Amino acid sequence: MTEKPLRIMAIGAHPDDCDVKVGGIALLYRRLGHQVKFVSVTNGDTGHHEMGGGPLAKRRFAEAQASAEIAGIEYDVLDIHNGSLEPNLKNRWTIVRMIREFEPDLVITHRPNDYHPDHRYTSQIVQDSAYTVTVPNVLALTPHLRYNPVFAYVSDRFKKPCPFTPDIVVGIDDVVDDKVRMLDCHVSQFYEWLPYNQGKDNVPEGPAERVKWLFEWRTPAFAEEAEKYRDVLERLYGAERAARIKYAEALEVCEYGAKPADEDISTLFPFFGD
Repeated sequence: MTEKPLRIMAIGAHPDDCDVKVGGIALLYRRLGHQVKFVSVTNGDTGHHEMGGGPLAKRRFAEAQASAEIAGIEYDVLDIHNGSLEPNLKNRWTIVRMIREFEPDLVITHRPNDYHPDHRYTSQIVQDSAYTVTVPNVLALTPHLRYNPVFAYVSDRFKKPCPFTPDIVVGIDDVVDDKVRMLDCHVSQFYEWLPYNQGKDNVPEGPAERVKWLFEWRTPAFAEEAEKYRDVLERLYGAERAARIKYAEALEVCEYGAKPADEDISTLFPFFGD
C-alpha cells in the first residue's frame, strides 16, 4: 500500500445498491480525502410499480447523481436493462475496462449467492474480471493493471451454499445521517417502489417527515450489523471503542484478487486507528 489517496470502487447491480450497502464507508473514505466511485451495472428501468423504461432509467440516474453529490463521489450507471444482465464476455470486458481505467485499490460488489439475478451476475462478472484486469493483450488498448486490487463482498443474510463471513466491519455512526440523506435521494425506491413491494402504506408526505421515517425504517439493519459482528468490531477497534459503535457496515474479502496482509488492513481501511 502507498501513502497516496486510496481509490475505492463499489460495483452494484442497481442505482441504489452501493448506497445501501456501503454508503457509510464511502462517506468515511471521502472525509479522509480518498477517491470513491460507485457503479450501477444496470439502469434500473424496471424498478417501479407505476413507471418503467426510459423515463424511469433517467429518473434513477438523476437520483444516483443527487446521492453522489451528497457523498462527493463519482456515480456511473451503465445502460443495461434492469433484470436483463447476463455474465457474458461483452459485460465482462466493460467491467475490466472500468476497473483498469479507475485503478482502484479496493473493489466492492455483491456476493455470488443472492436472491436477485442482477446481483448474482454482477458478482460473477466482477469475479471474472478480478484476475483478468492484470492480463496483457486482453483489451489491449486499455493498459492492464500491474497489480491486482483487493476485491470484497457486501454483507447479506443468505446462508446457502455458504453464509457471509465478515473480515472488515466499519462503524458508521459519524456518517449515518448523511447515509440516510443519500438514500433519501432515491425517491422512486425508498418512498414508492419498496414501500409498495413490502406492503408499507404509511409513507409521510413532508420532506422532513420522510427523512425521519426513512431513518427509523432503514437504520435498524445498520444496528443489527454492528451487533451481529461485534466481535470483529472489537478486534479492529478495540473493546472500548467497539462498545460505543451503534451502526456498522461489513465486508468479506473475496478469495480472488489481492489478499491484504494484517499490516495492509490499517492502510486500506484507515478507520481503526492503532
